Amino acid sequence: MEKIRISKLMAERGLCSRREADAYIERGWVRVDGQVVSELGSKAYPNQKITLDRQARQRQTERVTILLNKPVGYVSHQAEGAYRPAASLITAANQYHARTAPMRFDPAHLRGLAPAGRLDIDSQGLLVLTQDGRIARQLIAEDSEIEKEYLVRVEGRIAANGLRLLNHGLSLDGKPLRPAEVSWQNDDQLRFVLREGKKRQIRRMCEMVGLKVVGLKRVRMGRIVLGDLPTGKWRYLRQGERFF
Repeated sequence: MEKIRISKLMAERGLCSRREADAYIERGWVRVDGQVVSELGSKAYPNQKITLDRQARQRQTERVTILLNKPVGYVSHQAEGAYRPAASLITAANQYHARTAPMRFDPAHLRGLAPAGRLDIDSQGLLVLTQDGRIARQLIAEDSEIEKEYLVRVEGRIAANGLRLLNHGLSLDGKPLRPAEVSWQNDDQLRFVLREGKKRQIRRMCEMVGLKVVGLKRVRMGRIVLGDLPTGKWRYLRQGERFF
């Protein structure tokens, strides 16, 4: 049996991200089979027990996750030309129901805040931004099973077998797509449920069956729904809320 970097094992087990693992190891907050590990790059066998000390667990509980209803015209990640990043909307003024929220905005919550998954500039809806590497991995890891649900307005005439292909049978970038759940909501709107998130996936899938996307809104990620969160507003993920 071959040893593997401890930081990689920790990320695979959902304990934290690899970057966070390195930080915890440097501080001596990681134990392998009860023994403190403090040297970066240390390795362990896959069957060994890895635990986090209390300081690391406390650090994780202090990290926030934010749910934003991203408007069209904002990019998910870094600014692109004249387009602003969605994170620029995370301000005290934009917090939804701030007066009654269990947590008030703190500028410290912007440090290390990163989007967990993309939502392109022409799309709107639920965007998750988090300081917690565990949540990021849940949502965007290649083996993630968390569903993402979208409402998609389309134009055009769908191919005869188009709906069947949208559900399963299409490939992007030379690789078969995972099975999806796609159904008509009304004459010009489809409901997509995906378990992956390739770049502009839904738009490209629709083009392959003769449709053009004219509106796309993400309304759910796992158990978390967009609900009544207004466009451009945000709220904190509440204690007890989970994506799966």
